[in-house]
Amino acid sequence: MLKEMFKKNPSNGAGLKHVQLGEKIKDSLDEAQIPDGLFEKCEKCNEIIYTEDVVANYYICPNCGNYFRVSPRTRISMIVDKGTFEEWDMELPISDPLNFPGYKSKLELMKVVTNLDEAVITGEGKIDETRVAIGVMASNFLMGSMGEVVGEKITRMIERATEQKLPVILFCCSGGARMQEGIISLMQMAKTSQAIKKHDEAGLLYVSVLTDPTTGGVMASFAMLGDVILAEPGALIGFAGPRVIEQTIGQRLPEGFQRAEFLLEHGFVDKIVKRNKLKQTLSMLVKSACVDY
Repeated sequence: MLKEMFKKNPSNGAGLKHVQLGEKIKDSLDEAQIPDGLFEKCEKCNEIIYTEDVVANYYICPNCGNYFRVSPRTRISMIVDKGTFEEWDMELPISDPLNFPGYKSKLELMKVVTNLDEAVITGEGKIDETRVAIGVMASNFLMGSMGEVVGEKITRMIERATEQKLPVILFCCSGGARMQEGIISLMQMAKTSQAIKKHDEAGLLYVSVLTDPTTGGVMASFAMLGDVILAEPGALIGFAGPRVIEQTIGQRLPEGFQRAEFLLEHGFVDKIVKRNKLKQTLSMLVKSACVDY
């Protein structure tokens, strides 16, 4: 009788409650979601990293040193004195010279997704109290491709800087000329280059900062026309991509070909500057140039 009283019964209430509780816990774990933006994944080492750690480290992977691409406004906040940036030439009309199918709708979508008007932000700010004209290209807006509006904004910035006798700093990041605009996009290469020529003739400083990637028509025009050309570590810099070149010539390229370090070694870049030293370096350059004004 005593054995019957204390015999385990799998169908008793306590056991049922335990099973139900376990299922609830499992369901809640299955439904749990990590808040958006809490973690970042490094594309180089595949490590999952707290976003706060990435931000605190200048958007550089603390595990392998890989450089994350940063948005234009983030870049400006890292370089320009707080509260001094004034944006220029906002909301220029959309350009669609070829009536390319779906192009306008894609541009409108990009505006919503990125909160940018186009693939570059231009304006004026101060670096350690020194006035500069600054432009930053956006890799997340159609891979920073250069169309008519991008070329127009950059040209207007340089011309305005020439009038106001300001040094120009331009952060380049682009997949090249925008194919949806055909020859109009290629014409921006000449237009921006001419504006830089006039800026140079006025005796003013132009600093080009090459970030990952800087390619195509952008690399073949204003990106490589700086009085001083800086680059971030590991940035891909070239006209055609390495895979395209290898397929064309049927040969393997040298290790590190078209990376910033390779270009520095071959004289195409003046200096590679780590991101945490970039503001200090730019400040030194613009202050030195302003002594001659």
